Amino acid sequence: MDRTVSTAALAGNAPAADLSMWALFLQADWVVKSVMLMLVLASFWSWAIIFEKLIKIRRTIRETDQFEHDFWSGGSLDTLYDRLNQLGPQHPMAVLFVAAMREWRRSTERGLVRGKQGLGSLQVRISQVMRVSIDREMDRLERYLGFLASVGSVAPFVGLFGTVWGIMNSFHSIAASKNTSLAVVAPGIAEALFATALGLLAAIPAVMAYNKFSNDLGRLNIRLEGFAGEFQALMSRQLDEEAA
Repeated sequence: MDRTVSTAALAGNAPAADLSMWALFLQADWVVKSVMLMLVLASFWSWAIIFEKLIKIRRTIRETDQFEHDFWSGGSLDTLYDRLNQLGPQHPMAVLFVAAMREWRRSTERGLVRGKQGLGSLQVRISQVMRVSIDREMDRLERYLGFLASVGSVAPFVGLFGTVWGIMNSFHSIAASKNTSLAVVAPGIAEALFATALGLLAAIPAVMAYNKFSNDLGRLNIRLEGFAGEFQALMSRQLDEEAA
């Protein structure tokens, strides 16, 4: 009886390797596990920021549209200011308007608007107040966007580091076992490539969201700058009419 057994027969009787995501994580080296956990946490945090920013920016744009409609509808600016000041401004353009109107009222109540020098000083103060308000509000809206940018640029390289480390461990295992069959090589290579996949999974949504939010906030900043210029011109005309 022939007792020789072919390599193909041995390979056929060998148990199939478990290549599920959970099994790949459990079988990975501790360094690769650390990389995977880091990327998963970064991905979850990125998605939390994405949903929060998506809701906030949409609400801000909707409220800005409503405010501009109310502002240019021809109603009293004092009435609009009193209403917003009582409720508390909820979006950047309202904050901008309330800050400028508050400075105007304080200056007129204290009698600082006298002569051309007083008018010019008031216009400078209003311009400075609006500039500071724009910068503060945009900084508030841009919070955590830097994290999305960092995840988008760093996550693929972190995943690649995990892949390189995993492949190195696979080669060491192959050298130690002196077996180069696919059943031995495949699990280690799959573990290593899984780290790269997680890096891309974290980076791609972060980059896309960062680009979208940056464009949306850039357009909003242009709207705020335009409103500030128009409001300053409106107040300047009114001050000139009162001084005439």
